[in-house]
Amino acid sequence: MTGSAEAPSRPRVVLGVGGGIAAYKACEVLRRLTESGHGVRVVPTAGALRFVGAATFEALSGRPVHAEVFSDVPSVQHVKLGQDADLVVVAPATANLLAKAAHGLADDLLTNTLLTARCPVLLVPAMHTEMWEHPATRANVALLRSRGVVVAEPASGRLTGKDTGKGRLPDPAEIVELARLLLHRRDALPRDMEGLRVAISAGGTREPLDPVRFLGNRSSGRQGYALARVAAQRGARVALVAAHTADLAPPAGVEVERVGTAAQLREAMHRAAEGADVVVMAAAVADFRPVDRAEHKIKKTDRDPEPVALTRNPDVLAELVGARRPGQVVVGFAAETGDAAAGVLEHGRAKLRRKGCDWLVVNAVGDGRAFEVEDNGGWLLSAEGVETPLPHGSKASLASAVWDAIMSGCEVSGPRGRRPQ
Repeated sequence: MTGSAEAPSRPRVVLGVGGGIAAYKACEVLRRLTESGHGVRVVPTAGALRFVGAATFEALSGRPVHAEVFSDVPSVQHVKLGQDADLVVVAPATANLLAKAAHGLADDLLTNTLLTARCPVLLVPAMHTEMWEHPATRANVALLRSRGVVVAEPASGRLTGKDTGKGRLPDPAEIVELARLLLHRRDALPRDMEGLRVAISAGGTREPLDPVRFLGNRSSGRQGYALARVAAQRGARVALVAAHTADLAPPAGVEVERVGTAAQLREAMHRAAEGADVVVMAAAVADFRPVDRAEHKIKKTDRDPEPVALTRNPDVLAELVGARRPGQVVVGFAAETGDAAAGVLEHGRAKLRRKGCDWLVVNAVGDGRAFEVEDNGGWLLSAEGVETPLPHGSKASLASAVWDAIMSGCEVSGPRGRRPQ
């Protein structure tokens, strides 16, 4: 027996598509959502259908596609779609569509759906820089956010024609990550980090042995990127220092500086921390580096290789803690494995005491955990002794939980003066 009803556990997502050139990227958003188990109904505008045909959306979603209120009238789709949805995502959201949503205009199926939705709504803008920065658009965005709508920060990069600037649609993987986060939270992302400047490190450093070999680790950078992405969407101005990050796309609205070695990361993080309200050391920094770097590739010979002499790298987190200004919050990360002496959490507590940071995220690593995977979990420890479990889930969900705890545990004494209570 077959039917069209959704299984109760299958999230129902309405994917709205606005009439901009970035509409073609909605196909990748749709593919990722359906492949991750979401039931998706695509609602394009008439303009969107001039860029991507209805047949494409129908083939990818397995569902009929309509753009007008008078399509499929007996099922009252202009009301039912919004009422039944667990999440509405609009990507791209053009300046025209943002204006309609802000002022309650409903002249097609998508704008009617936005009026009837009582679930989280994510609007992902895409337009030329001048349109994004226009006072009318900024006012519309502010009005939508004041109502609890999540209006994502657009990315920067190549636009249509020869133009480059802010207004590019974020990477489809990033849009889907934000969508999954909203489904997990079941509410809007707060804009509680407006005015804050945040410096975050991510990825694993690499210490060269010769021109082709290095000492490194398995960090992918995904957790640091998730922290940066969520902070930017909550209103923070984010500087991300990225070591090796498995070719991750830069998070929208985030300034990225790329580095390779621990020494380079150390220098970049000290610069970024100078003007930051919150400093997060999520990178996996190599503890050691070779004393000497061979100028040429070390050749394989019949005799045993010479031992590689190592020296200790500076403790960047400890340095940042020692150099912090009054009012600055420092967050560390501890990737731990249990041993005969202590468990993961005990090692994390000892590291928090040793480093002296305000907060420490403790992750259990190894056996497919934390590194090189999409999900994460662990504990958030505070200098005051509060221990908050971080349930296993997406790295964006963990990032959201970390920021929730940090922001709720900070008293506001000005845009640059927040410290744990």
